[in-house]
Amino acid sequence: MSKITPYNSTESKKKQIGKMFNNIAKNYDLLNHTLSFGMDFYWRYKAIKCITNNPKNILDVATGTADFAISASKLKNVNITGIDISGGMIEVGKRKIKNKGLENIIQLQLGDSENLIFEDNTFDAITAGFGVRNFEDLNKGLSEMYRVLNKKGIVAILEPSKPKSFPLKQFYNLYFHHALPFFGKLISKDNSAYTYLPNSVEAFPNGKDFIKYLNKAGFKECKHIPLTIGIVDLYIAIKE
Repeated sequence: MSKITPYNSTESKKKQIGKMFNNIAKNYDLLNHTLSFGMDFYWRYKAIKCITNNPKNILDVATGTADFAISASKLKNVNITGIDISGGMIEVGKRKIKNKGLENIIQLQLGDSENLIFEDNTFDAITAGFGVRNFEDLNKGLSEMYRVLNKKGIVAILEPSKPKSFPLKQFYNLYFHHALPFFGKLISKDNSAYTYLPNSVEAFPNGKDFIKYLNKAGFKECKHIPLTIGIVDLYIAIKE
């Protein structure tokens, strides 16, 4: 897997990712909902429906502005911890959680998904929405998720994908590589963030290739569920 970074910099990918999300945090939700045509709400809904083990403690890695954590709060009697390396995104997420009255259910904190501070077997479920491809070391990040997950715990991962059928593939490539970077740059004022997005998706292993990474980390019963004609992938896996 090639290492795609947001900026032409000698800094580590992790530092560049943190800087990028700090730069776009203010406009991230507007861009995310608009550029996905509002489908991101549906994708998270589908992922949460697959968490069927009645979890009590959930970890949302690369939580960003906490949209996945907020979606998971609809499950009964849950406590959710969200972590992210971007302080700017965390601050936006905390304001959203306060406005929704979810402060007793969701707690956000700065944290490195590849070096989790939690004890082994802490969480019943782990969610990750569009953040796993930003890991500097994919194997390490998935292994950490496995480590802190309880036995029979479920992980639900959403990632953008690449449609393969004509003419959707051609239309999607035109939108993803031209329209999205243009509008992303215009609104976010970051010249690189929304060019990094399609490049990172191109470089990320998807489908069976990503399942191999999940298996290597120890996960079993791994499922790949294409959503919205294959523009997003949902991965479900279990720690046995």
